[in-house]
Amino acid sequence: MSLPDYAELLCCSNFTFLRGSSHAEELVARAQTLGYTALAITDECSMAGIARAHLAAKKARLPLMVGSQFRVQGQGARTGDFTLALLATSLQGYGNLCEFITRLRRSSEKGTYRLTLAAMDPDALGDCVAIAVPPRHATPAQTDATARWLLDAFLGRCWLGVTQLRLMDDEIHLQRLRQASALTAVPLVAVGDVHMHVRSRKPLQDVLTATRIGRPLTDCGYALTPNAEQHLRTRLRLAQCFPPDLLAETLHIA
Repeated sequence: MSLPDYAELLCCSNFTFLRGSSHAEELVARAQTLGYTALAITDECSMAGIARAHLAAKKARLPLMVGSQFRVQGQGARTGDFTLALLATSLQGYGNLCEFITRLRRSSEKGTYRLTLAAMDPDALGDCVAIAVPPRHATPAQTDATARWLLDAFLGRCWLGVTQLRLMDDEIHLQRLRQASALTAVPLVAVGDVHMHVRSRKPLQDVLTATRIGRPLTDCGYALTPNAEQHLRTRLRLAQCFPPDLLAETLHIA
């Protein structure tokens, strides 16, 4: 099996407080070692990890994409919540994304933010591409509604992100997104939803989760991720997890 080229588009560093468990420098170094074509650092409603990632990527000669991810509150049962990753494609897009983050932070209590569909202004996010990642528990109707909203808001610069994390519902999740893509013509793309650079960081990731939700580690149960797949995986493992067309689409975006 030939190794596919791949660019990771959804990856948070430890600047995403109590979620990311790897330094930006570690993520860049690991992506370069694995032969990734490019890497996006997308901390949650933040650009805090970009400076260190930029220095490390410049040294490693790894193309770096600048972005951020957000938890979007949907319209109740109609749309549901989902993750939205925004990647800047130019200096203008970077400025627009920074202004967007500033507005969200200034309108909420310190250390928090709130983003609803009604608060989104796609025109203010020019030169940014959007990747919506519906959650596993979303119904087919909610997934379709998310895809329609994405198409209306970011026509010509939007994708539906697909995670494949070695879970029992991977195939069902992929099929549901295939149907939404066929209905709306929004293309699909592979995303790793990366929280750590190597799988051995899983124990630390669990401790961060326990701290975030305020429970003893032994009482966290299903709040902990069931495996360590949210790390920068080898290209061989990615080829075993994702269809080739979804991996190839990451290069299109990069």
